[in-house]
Amino acid sequence: MSQSYAIGIDVGGSSLKCGVVSQDGKILYSTIVSLKNAKTESAIIELIAETIQGCAKRIKRPILGVGIGFPGIIDDNKVIAGADNLPGFKQLGLSEILQDLTDYTIVMENDANLMGLGEMIYGAAKNCSDVVFLTVGTGIGGAVMIDHKLYAGYRNRGTELGHIVIQHNGLDCACGGKGCLEAYASIPALLSYYQFIHPGLSEVEEVDGKYIIEKYLEGEAYAVKAMGLHFDYMATGIISFINIFSPQKIVIGGGISEAGSFYTREIAKRIKSPVVPVSSTDALVVSAKLGNKAGLLGCAANVFEKIKAF
Repeated sequence: MSQSYAIGIDVGGSSLKCGVVSQDGKILYSTIVSLKNAKTESAIIELIAETIQGCAKRIKRPILGVGIGFPGIIDDNKVIAGADNLPGFKQLGLSEILQDLTDYTIVMENDANLMGLGEMIYGAAKNCSDVVFLTVGTGIGGAVMIDHKLYAGYRNRGTELGHIVIQHNGLDCACGGKGCLEAYASIPALLSYYQFIHPGLSEVEEVDGKYIIEKYLEGEAYAVKAMGLHFDYMATGIISFINIFSPQKIVIGGGISEAGSFYTREIAKRIKSPVVPVSSTDALVVSAKLGNKAGLLGCAANVFEKIKAF
């Protein structure tokens, strides 16, 4: 059987992860493109189209189609709402726009759902039937697999796991609500708290998630405190997911999950006592096996599932 090839683009709040993937899950080429200078909806769309064309030039084989993972609510290949960390993108037929710009068939889905699909097909959830997926980055995305199938609620409006409320009337969230898990456990929330408690941090010093992880592993008190709070908030959300879904695994993806095994270990320690015992019997907190490539591979898998090669 001949191989099919797809381009996958995982759109995050700060970058695009793009690559060419074969149907058996091999990434032939991949790149990360910063969104730092793309300040408007139209600039981001143009950059996505350029990235698609750039990927296509890297491989001299026919491309079956392009799969895009996008934050927020996606229904019938349209962005309905909820891309809270990007400008615009409400009630937008993005797939049609990109199809016109690139001449490729475009299929779209929520980015966290596609991270889950990637792990289902190629990664940590390959032999599981019931799994909760979380991706931690600029925001917090989520997906749920029930009985071997991704579940997204009526018309794809559900499983916004980053927006469960963990503090009534709490911190403002980018979604417009208050007290959401994302407002407390996203990477921007971690950075904000670290900078708040660190009195000697230089204003010109670049602080990102990688920096805090390095300081945490060195034992710096401020980083240990900030990461401890991050673990607590993550565990608080995950306890609720376990109590509701009783999954076999909680798969955590996103850049910070690649920091090391300590990340999932620290979260797992914090869920043991408060969780309903019968719901957590088989629940394991694990890192996404595909690392930061889970979304990219899920984007491609969506193409292989929805577009047939002729």
